[in-house]
Amino acid sequence: MATNGSTSETDEFWIFGYGSLIWKPPPHYDQRVPGWVTGYVRSEDHRGTPEAPGRVVTLIARSFWASLVDAHDSAPEKVWGTAYRIHADKVPEVKEYLDIREINGYTIHYTPFHSADGSRSIRTLVYIGTPDNDQFTGPQDPQALAEHIYTSEGPSGLNRDYLLSLEKALDDLSPESGDAHVTDLSDRVRMIDRKRRGGELQVEGFVHHVSHEFRKVSSVDEQEETEKA
Repeated sequence: MATNGSTSETDEFWIFGYGSLIWKPPPHYDQRVPGWVTGYVRSEDHRGTPEAPGRVVTLIARSFWASLVDAHDSAPEKVWGTAYRIHADKVPEVKEYLDIREINGYTIHYTPFHSADGSRSIRTLVYIGTPDNDQFTGPQDPQALAEHIYTSEGPSGLNRDYLLSLEKALDDLSPESGDAHVTDLSDRVRMIDRKRRGGELQVEGFVHHVSHEFRKVSSVDEQEETEKA
């Protein structure tokens, strides 16, 4: 325990953001550190809100991901994102805020976070999507998923804006922080938009079906990483 008013690293509260927390940080933070965690895979197969179930990112255990039949047959060892240190006197308030914003469909884990410059390792809280949760959809055909994202809209805006913002935020963290799966989906969404604007495609004609069925939750309408539905 720290003394004389100082705070040791073990007393500090850090949160790891791997989705919209990268560009929409939590309140009351005093440090923002780009970096990565291991042992997980970023998945774009988590649902958004009950009223408008788009797709948003979650982390799943690498061991579970390895058991899935996924169109993307590889995933990087590092999952890039941003760690935020919260002011000590604001930790209870921020924990409550994050539980409302994140907790639907997620469980709390703690994992080592490694800064991009290699200078430190930090114990961070992270919200993990569990495969037994109703909101976890599992692997999907990338084109069907891109079409679903393109046509989905929720209380916070367009699902495709979430995806494209995530791509940019990841690319901005480090020369090696881009996510190939996120970029692939973003490229597919941009192609859909170009074809629609050029009159080559009617989005109403999409033939892929993605289930919208899941139980209503007793939480707020907007959560993140369920923030763009």
